[in-house]
Amino acid sequence: MLTTVGRVVLRRTPHDVVVLSAVRSPITRAFKGGFKDLWPEEILMPVMQAAIQRATIQPSDVDDVLIGNVLAELGFAKTGRMALNAAGFPNSTTFHTTNRQCSSSLQAVTHIAHAIMVGQIDVGLAGGVESMTRCYNSSNRGIPADVSPTLRNSSVKDARDCLLPMGLTSENVAQRYGVSRREQDEYAVESQRRASEAQRAGRFDREIVPITSRYVDEETKQETTKLVKVDEGIRHGVTYEKMAKLKPAFKENGGSTAGNSSQISDGASSIILARRTWAETRGLKPIGRFAGTQVTGNAPDEMGISPVFAIPQLYHYTGIEQKDVDLFEINEAFASQTLYVLRKLGLDPARVNPNGGAIALGHPVGATGGRQTATLFAELERQDKELGIVSMCASTGLGVASLFIRE
Repeated sequence: MLTTVGRVVLRRTPHDVVVLSAVRSPITRAFKGGFKDLWPEEILMPVMQAAIQRATIQPSDVDDVLIGNVLAELGFAKTGRMALNAAGFPNSTTFHTTNRQCSSSLQAVTHIAHAIMVGQIDVGLAGGVESMTRCYNSSNRGIPADVSPTLRNSSVKDARDCLLPMGLTSENVAQRYGVSRREQDEYAVESQRRASEAQRAGRFDREIVPITSRYVDEETKQETTKLVKVDEGIRHGVTYEKMAKLKPAFKENGGSTAGNSSQISDGASSIILARRTWAETRGLKPIGRFAGTQVTGNAPDEMGISPVFAIPQLYHYTGIEQKDVDLFEINEAFASQTLYVLRKLGLDPARVNPNGGAIALGHPVGATGGRQTATLFAELERQDKELGIVSMCASTGLGVASLFIRE
């Protein structure tokens, strides 16, 4: 039974922050996929346009836009505003960006929701974008610990560990908490199986915005266009035997491989949020509402375990209990940390990522939280369920979790 606070969270009020639409692009493979020749603003622009169309509002209705991004030059601030204007938004609609690593687009949703809650704006667009093709491994990704005098001479281990490669944090989690290579591979196969089944059944179709992409053939150098409308990372028919043959990617004799880790990807997401009274006076029907976010911190060298702190804190904040939650979308940064989170929290695997996660779908880091939110709402509707949580770990040891309620 819900607590008193939990019942309040479920009660509709005029001041609710409602979700009018939640969409995403297909997720493509970095460096060789359908978006390899697009800049991030080109991926984001049609997704923002679709979010407006699905919400049945006008671009001029949107007061402010916040887009999560991790890797793009200048924090995506200038080119993001370009995308906004090119998408048909007027100059009166303002734009800014945020970077909370892998949780950036979920943080964007949270910030826009908070701006609505305090009366700063009535309507906002939140989302994220990442072209890891364009920006991954770029020269501006930070100073390595071995050449930074400040970090090299630091006596504080956690300071040095903030620059630890993510794959090594995965190996730390597996070693410290007893997650075997076999378990990681089996989990990865199941993620692929679920995503394959979902894609073939058309479950992603409603949340995905097809994008006509510029594409340059690597051999002929001829430029053409192609319609990208499905996630490219899904491996249909993958088996444990094939997964087990992959070599460790980060550590000799380690357990994390290219097959049981999230994929390097390109993609975008957009979500329209509004004050309930604003939506109701215009006869708009929300698909759900935002109920709250919590952020927690933990040691950087095992950053992947952070949802085990963020999710219970979200329960406390909203007054719900784990049994009240119908579905979870937990980002699969690595199979090792996802398995630990499921075990530590005692989550029913059937209610977590029922259509697969980032191991199969891909992880365009700045866009993933919005992608998870779009996937969550589509699946809540398909199953006729009500409560869902989106959660993920983020580099340097951050855990984020948000509660959404379908209407």
